Amino acid sequence: MSRKAQNRSRRTGVLVAAAASGVLATLSIPSAQAVVGDPAADNTYAYTARIVIGDSLRACTGALVDRRWVLTAASCFSDDPAQPQALAAGAPKWKSTVTIGAKSVQVAELVPRADRDLVMVRLTAGVDGIAPLPLATAAPTSGQTLRVPGFGRTKDEWVPGKLHTGAFSLDTVSPTGIGTTGTGGAAICKGDTGAPVIRETNGKAELVAVASRSWQGGCLGTPATETRTGAFNSRVDDLAGWMQQVKTSRLTSRLFAVGDDHQIWGNDGAYTENAWGTFNPVPGKNDIQQVSAVTMGDKVRLFVVGGDKRIWTTTGDYATGTWSPYDVVPNNSGIKQVTAVAMGNTVRLFAVGGDDRVYTAAGDYAAGGWTKFDPLPTSAIKQVAATTVGNTVRLFVIGGDSQIWTTTGDYTAGTWTPFVAVPSSGIQHIAVTAAGNTVRLFAVGEDRKVWTTESTDNGPWSTFGAVPNTGGIKQVAATTIGDTTRLFVIGSMDEIWTADKKADGNWTTFYRIASSSIQSIAGATTG
Repeated sequence: MSRKAQNRSRRTGVLVAAAASGVLATLSIPSAQAVVGDPAADNTYAYTARIVIGDSLRACTGALVDRRWVLTAASCFSDDPAQPQALAAGAPKWKSTVTIGAKSVQVAELVPRADRDLVMVRLTAGVDGIAPLPLATAAPTSGQTLRVPGFGRTKDEWVPGKLHTGAFSLDTVSPTGIGTTGTGGAAICKGDTGAPVIRETNGKAELVAVASRSWQGGCLGTPATETRTGAFNSRVDDLAGWMQQVKTSRLTSRLFAVGDDHQIWGNDGAYTENAWGTFNPVPGKNDIQQVSAVTMGDKVRLFVVGGDKRIWTTTGDYATGTWSPYDVVPNNSGIKQVTAVAMGNTVRLFAVGGDDRVYTAAGDYAAGGWTKFDPLPTSAIKQVAATTVGNTVRLFVIGGDSQIWTTTGDYTAGTWTPFVAVPSSGIQHIAVTAAGNTVRLFAVGEDRKVWTTESTDNGPWSTFGAVPNTGGIKQVAATTIGDTTRLFVIGSMDEIWTADKKADGNWTTFYRIASSSIQSIAGATTG
């Protein structure tokens, strides 16, 4: 926070004790607070976020609790910090920036909690490489020692450039908050409203609460007569269900692209607005020809065709921000193209081999191990695509006649239906996704436009209709969340464009995702 903003904040009031009850209460709340304590050791408390609201209007602290979500105090964003419950959900009133480690990300959305000074902050892009701070699973109890890291004022610095931490004793517990007192000279000061209040057990940290308001005793700018180091903090240990509901309702689409460097690059965007981050490389391999992706919980599993014509796989764990080393899927060779679907703990692969037949294998990620690749009754196949409906796989191929053919694999009965044609001709590339029991099929025709048809409950296919405003298209990919299907295409200039088909059947306008020299794309849906 700038000196000018700090001086402006100084005019706000301080916390006073409520008569009789002894509970801390607020006459007016400082716009931000921070921890008087020792500098944090390098690479510790890496999940702690510095939040700047407006043009240095306010500065706060928060905690990364998911790669796209930060928890902090609602009073940071409220018009009147003394009335955090008045904060409206949606985009912040002022442009706000969250910095975690070396990455700075804009705030896309605020989801406040009505019964306490707390808000979930959704970021426009995920933060990878930093493990989020897990929520406490047990309620706080009096007498525990907690730790608070923060970026704000200390006893002798207005705007410290380094994270500081302090130890606090847990004094009181209420249904929505806890009262704490700093020990060893620690206090909560301006610059760190929303700082994580952490319980550390057996070397593991968990988030108990976020800082809300304090007496600020010992902080720079506080009168020397004020010696109290008490603070009130909003509990979060009982909010796991609410947080999961919020995150699930705002799933993101994740996009993977193979560039002309034959490396995979990943990016993700929200379903609620046209907001994308920057492409980041997936480490470990740089001879990739084509990619497919599936989501399994917090993990995304990529399956790629390498320069050796074999299928390789890597797993991205978005809870920790790490990728596993690439492993080769056993017993495959001569592969031209692969697609993957997830069914519970099992990934099913469908690959076009060197003999232009489709082969399938399954990987069990609970028990471990892969089945052998078995051929399906196919020949002269150019491309394969697949999606799941319940316990069935709906498989689609482009045949040697440039027509689309489909079959259904029932993994309960262990049977496949005969291939039947989806009326079509001149097909160059296909993608498929499912919305409930409806399968949506997208095809690039010989006119290089994207055409779409759908079938519900394995019923007849609708007449192909053109997706608006497409032309010069080379490839297509698709994902679905709820009633929205998101379409990605590689255009004539090897750039990626995307548009959404909404529940009412209408399409949004295509917009470009900053990209160039794209060779292959795959989409997945994740939190």
